[in-house]
Amino acid sequence: MRKHHTKNKGDLGVSKAQVDLAEQGIAVLLPLTEHQDFDLVAYKNGSFKRIQVKYRSATNGKLEVHFRSTWSDKNGLHVASVNKPEIDLYCIYCPETDECYYFEPSLFNRSVSLRVDTPKNNQSKGIHLASDYCRVP
Repeated sequence: MRKHHTKNKGDLGVSKAQVDLAEQGIAVLLPLTEHQDFDLVAYKNGSFKRIQVKYRSATNGKLEVHFRSTWSDKNGLHVASVNKPEIDLYCIYCPETDECYYFEPSLFNRSVSLRVDTPKNNQSKGIHLASDYCRVP
């Protein structure tokens, strides 16, 4: 396995999400294809939720999540907006905290920042503390 390869990071994030969801008493269902807008499905009390999992390292005390997908091929770099109606929840796995954070992408515009550290200026307005997103809503 290549060290720090993005596919390996994604696989680790999905594995951590599966464990975290199971610890919350939620059944995890895996799609049989990699070509969906979501990585897994959570099931509890008769309700299904499609979850997109992202591995994000904290930078300057926060996790930046942009609702876009990027890839490259022989034609260069491509960027596409995420199809939010096809995703019920995002799960962000942060290796620095070894935690998963969950939120509905429909509640945010093009991106969201989750603070893993308290802001140094003690700002509280407009701040999304990652610790407020540790459970599936």
